[in-house]
Amino acid sequence: MRDTPPSNAAAPLLLRPPHAPSPELYAPADQIEDLRNAGGTLPSWNLTARQLCDVELLLNGGFAPLTGFLNQGDYERVLDGMRLESGSLWPVPVTLDVSADFAATLEAGQRIALRDPEYIIVALLEVQSIWQPDKRREASAVSGADDLAHPAVRYLHDIAGTHYIGGRLIGLQAATHYDFRQHRHTPNQLKALFRAWGWERIVAFQTRNPLHRAHQELTRRAAEQADANLLLHPVVGMTKPGDVDHFTRVRCYEAILPHYPQGRGAALSLLGLAMRMGGPREALWHALIRRNHGCTHIIVGRDHAGPGNDSQGKPFYGPYDAQVLVQEHEAEIGIEMVPFKEMVYVQNRHDYAPADEIQPGETILNLSGTELRRRLQTGEDIPEWFSFPGVITELRRTHPPRHAQGFTVFFTGLSGSGKTTIANALMAKLMEIGGRPLTLLDGDHVRKHLSSELGFSKEHRNINILRIGYVASEITKNGGIAICAPIAPYAATRRQVRDLIEPLGAFVEVHAATPLDECERRDRKGLYKLAREGKLKQFTGIDDPYEAPETPEVRIDTMALSPDEAAELILAKLWELGLLVGRGIGEPATARVAASA
Repeated sequence: MRDTPPSNAAAPLLLRPPHAPSPELYAPADQIEDLRNAGGTLPSWNLTARQLCDVELLLNGGFAPLTGFLNQGDYERVLDGMRLESGSLWPVPVTLDVSADFAATLEAGQRIALRDPEYIIVALLEVQSIWQPDKRREASAVSGADDLAHPAVRYLHDIAGTHYIGGRLIGLQAATHYDFRQHRHTPNQLKALFRAWGWERIVAFQTRNPLHRAHQELTRRAAEQADANLLLHPVVGMTKPGDVDHFTRVRCYEAILPHYPQGRGAALSLLGLAMRMGGPREALWHALIRRNHGCTHIIVGRDHAGPGNDSQGKPFYGPYDAQVLVQEHEAEIGIEMVPFKEMVYVQNRHDYAPADEIQPGETILNLSGTELRRRLQTGEDIPEWFSFPGVITELRRTHPPRHAQGFTVFFTGLSGSGKTTIANALMAKLMEIGGRPLTLLDGDHVRKHLSSELGFSKEHRNINILRIGYVASEITKNGGIAICAPIAPYAATRRQVRDLIEPLGAFVEVHAATPLDECERRDRKGLYKLAREGKLKQFTGIDDPYEAPETPEVRIDTMALSPDEAAELILAKLWELGLLVGRGIGEPATARVAASA
């Protein structure tokens, strides 16, 4: 891994003209109606959120030179050498993943209709290849490791379909966005704006986070260094799970724009990209995408698009790996890298300065992302030297203090482990405290009212848990408390529910760690007996596995604690997390939480 920044001694690039049209993949206007009618008779695939992002950038030219989802030959070349079969540089596979059942109905040469969530046909795909990828190989090649701590690897194994379909796209309808329409531009629309403004040199700033004073200072300096105009080009598609929602982020960007100097133009445009958090390869991908949008320069940061630490607690990528890879290829792709310089606030100067220019004896003030989140959660002041008041106002609107946010308590454990009993005890204690609406989503009740048509196959169990997670996310988002008490046997599905809820509020996983033999002894419904006799198939703990959580927020030994004591233990954790205020119920159990968590 690269631990030192790359040299900036290379000769200046001969930058290609930024305003050449980007090739779009839409059908001619006079053919669209006939193609749409024909598409109504074709096999259909309902696009996922990530696939919708990919289709948008394929059709509008943001992913040029791609003409559709990668076929198998291109896919293999991208994994091995970051190039298409044509030889063109392309570092990240853009694939259409589908289920095995759907793939089995297709053959090369036919067309399928790709539909959005409203079942509107947005494109046709001319199928060129169908294959089952080696996902472990893909994870190692693209993400650098087959490690589930990486969000793209987790997506690949837990969410993506088992088979890939490659082929040429024929676009029938552009993406429709109802939010921030004044900031949404296709590559060709953005290039037209650059021509109208007289911009010839444009430096793009890639971000998935709100901007603060340090970011404003570094982007201002980068534009000056490149003698270019600045394009804030944040990703508003899919980013890292847990990131601030894009609505809040865009309002923050709008709040910071007036703080740029009037003499050098700065503009905001939104990019509907589904990030893979792929570090060096992702940085090179970002550079290609910004080149397609008419930019001549791109700011590449330290650990650009890095996902954080791996399962061993070490960074996935070196801090300068991304800068090195982009610099190696900038001449070929025709966009120049401007290295990100870490900016720090120097107290005695009352100003920001590059970290490598700090003199001995000068005092640096710092506010980490963790500390910022803590202050937002507690309602503490955030210093004005750190961020602009308008940005903090927007963040506080979306991130009220922790005790005013909704949250989910998600129980998991074997049948008979005591989940429902403890959940009812917890519900009573939380209702005694009051302050938020509360909903209990018990496994049996959900099966009766929400998932009555589902069986007990692994697929149906996952659907059931994801339905519970969706309802809990809506309750959490709207400031309520959701208590969920299903068996939830599969770790991957529980991770999906956590990823769904954590951007909206706290997710507290509680493992009722009751041994199997004790659950059988308690069995009031006779289910274990039926399962042992072979009369009840796919029963968790008997002929279907239960994957115990490795690091739940609370683990309960129901052999040692009564339901009342277990509920107090959970309450103490909620107090510890800052989720409760008011009457001190649960506070005396803090010591037991530390001992049992």
